[in-house]
Amino acid sequence: MCSFGHTAHLMKQKLIICIAATIAFAYSASAQTPGKIAKTGQVLLPNGWKLSPAGRSLPLGDLPLNMQLSSSGKYLAVTNNGQSTQSLQLIDPRSEKLLDEQVLGKSWYGIAFSRDEKKLYASGGNDNVILTFSITNNKLGNPDTIKLGAPWPKNKICPTGIAVNKANTRLYTVTKEDSTLYVINPVQGNILSKVKLSAEAYSCILSPDEKTLYISLWGGDRLAFYDIATQKLSTTPAGSHPNELLLNKKGSLLFVANANDNSVSIINTATHKTIETVSTALYPTKLTGSTTNGFALSANEKTLYIANADNNCLAVFDVSKPGSSQSRGFIPVGWYPTNVKMLGNKILVSNGKGFTSMANPNGPQPVKKVDNSGYQKGATNTKDQYIGGLFKGTLSFIDVPNELKMKAYTKQVYANTPFTDKIAATAKGQAGNPIPRKPGDKSPIKYVFYIIKENRTYDQVLGDMPAGNGDTSLCIFGQKITPNLHAIASQYALMDNFYVDAEVSADGHNWSTAAYGTDFVEKTWPTSYGGRGGNYDFEGSRKAAYPRDGFIWDYCKRAGVSYRTYGEFAEGGDKPKANLKALEGHFCLKFPDFDLSIQDVTREVIWEHDFDSLLTINKVPQFNSVRFGNDHTSGQRKGAYSPLAAVADNDQAVGRFLEHLSQSAIWKESVVFILEDDAQNGPDHIDAHRSPVFMVSPYAKRNAVIHNMYSTSGVLRTMELILGLPPMSQYDAAAMPLYECFTATPDLRPYTNQTALIDIDQRNVAINQSSIRSESFNLAEEDAAPDLDLNEVIWKFVKGETATMPAPKRSAFVIMQKKKKLDDD
Repeated sequence: MCSFGHTAHLMKQKLIICIAATIAFAYSASAQTPGKIAKTGQVLLPNGWKLSPAGRSLPLGDLPLNMQLSSSGKYLAVTNNGQSTQSLQLIDPRSEKLLDEQVLGKSWYGIAFSRDEKKLYASGGNDNVILTFSITNNKLGNPDTIKLGAPWPKNKICPTGIAVNKANTRLYTVTKEDSTLYVINPVQGNILSKVKLSAEAYSCILSPDEKTLYISLWGGDRLAFYDIATQKLSTTPAGSHPNELLLNKKGSLLFVANANDNSVSIINTATHKTIETVSTALYPTKLTGSTTNGFALSANEKTLYIANADNNCLAVFDVSKPGSSQSRGFIPVGWYPTNVKMLGNKILVSNGKGFTSMANPNGPQPVKKVDNSGYQKGATNTKDQYIGGLFKGTLSFIDVPNELKMKAYTKQVYANTPFTDKIAATAKGQAGNPIPRKPGDKSPIKYVFYIIKENRTYDQVLGDMPAGNGDTSLCIFGQKITPNLHAIASQYALMDNFYVDAEVSADGHNWSTAAYGTDFVEKTWPTSYGGRGGNYDFEGSRKAAYPRDGFIWDYCKRAGVSYRTYGEFAEGGDKPKANLKALEGHFCLKFPDFDLSIQDVTREVIWEHDFDSLLTINKVPQFNSVRFGNDHTSGQRKGAYSPLAAVADNDQAVGRFLEHLSQSAIWKESVVFILEDDAQNGPDHIDAHRSPVFMVSPYAKRNAVIHNMYSTSGVLRTMELILGLPPMSQYDAAAMPLYECFTATPDLRPYTNQTALIDIDQRNVAINQSSIRSESFNLAEEDAAPDLDLNEVIWKFVKGETATMPAPKRSAFVIMQKKKKLDDD
């Protein structure tokens, strides 16, 4: 008997090992991570798009936004304006070699050479200065400064585009904070005059006869003409988010890149009239997402090369007949191209994020000093691999392609994109699934509730779930702290392959509500996150950050879908305020927005009362966005809710919300989506973008484990299809809806809230190094605190003050092959 039992035990053990090995093999065999794809040679990016960059390359710095050629083409200057180290680089474009580099404390976009190539002018960003570098023996000297005003925050100026006349007696710079044109004598270093502009400016360019300065009004959708003799300013309409400007040699034609319109306006400078608008998108679509933001003309001025930042390509047009331009195809480049220049038969492209996603085994290391505002000061340690400054730029050198090569390049660009006009019209899915495949098709679900939380990775919360691909050693908010999130993942679908589209909260709340981060958002958040000044202008408080067609609430309004928001892009309380016009009259006046001193369970009670009152009069909106953000935590600040209590409070709010909703009369027609706006820099053994996501509904599959790859945009696409809304960008149009998480057979059992297992009222009482560090954090706004330090003090609170936080792994997204063949009919 004992012998038989022992044998049976061994057989069972071997069977378990065999099954586990089979599962592990199946998982690894079906998974892909960003990086080079051996079969095709492409590079897979975190957002599901691919790269196959043409030409040769040279490493650049963090987020190169602008580059300029000197008059003879001897020099190319590049300004790097990212979150980590900002710098100015001097390059020999002919030999394709770096000549010199200077680290800058603050910079942003603007650079210009003097005509004699002896001076280089650069924007000093929120230091509100123009830096003047002498160039001697191919080296940059120490800069002199031209002061526009006291540094941020005393003055809000930030010079952007710069233009200099041939005699080097006048320098023109425009600004994005005080929206002003500054006319300067660069020799004396004094301001001669200031002209107020109607909106944030991006670039400026001087006409060949030096009689007119052209200015792109980035936040105003207009182009300004400044008459230098009369000092008068006039404007004409442009597309949405006009940024880069280019003149032909005669100065008769002005090209304007419109980032939010996927287009270039061609303007007759004599009449100030637009004679033609060319679309740069890969398909005939009005959806934003190409992000046109740079261009260059060939030497004979017959060909225009246009950078599509979010399509990772150049659009190529024959512009030899103004008014009748013809597309010549596309050229594949790197990740987020920001600028293009031409030198002879060589195309130069600055790729803002380089060529690939990557792991960061050496980081993050919390070595930055913190000022009183809580921002990180100065340059980042080179070993710090925080996601905000992880992806370094590159400079591509591409030989002008012949017709045959152009066809091959075009074919490759189309092979790199998951977006098509067909998929925008009809999403991937299954017949009979509760998720329709196109707007207008019916769904049994009528009410959508969308809960947005703050900044957690999958492993931090669900790393202890045995059925998922988690790392228990990284799990600090496991089942004891988040019993409801664990119960939801167990009772419904555990999704361990979901990734946020954003990197931080600044772009996270835009991606979570619009499936897009505009060029304004993507180009300005790294400055403020790097501690170089700038307001948190990314949640509806500044029009320049808006997508062209608005956010999901705007889409609901246009479609006649009722909607309401609780704390997202609206502030309730003593001074209620909607950040968007579409939300006026559509938000809960008592529901607070981001405020870590208010518990999420308090927010949930406010929601309950509001919901019940609407339910009584049959006025519950079809779309409801709800903000529960206390999982952000206050670190170890003395007197604040402890990190564990804050996350447990957040978990309780979610559980009580679901229990109350699932016991209501409308539960049978409802669905709840729960996600983090971003994953920030918490540890995760797969990728720092990997994050928890939950879906609860009578139509949700029960006790399911789903390994398919999903994204923030995929959640939005799912909600849009339920509500009958069109996609908002090329990203949600191309994203996979969560149809596999649904079943056509409803299960009406309500959800039961799981009682908290720790004290959610627990406060920080210890005085230690972490609590002292936490006192300096600015917790009034999302991510104003240095999140590297914040995450470390949270780790130390859970693991002990002497514990060392492990480095998050940012290798990439894991994309699982679909278990079921999609119905593409």
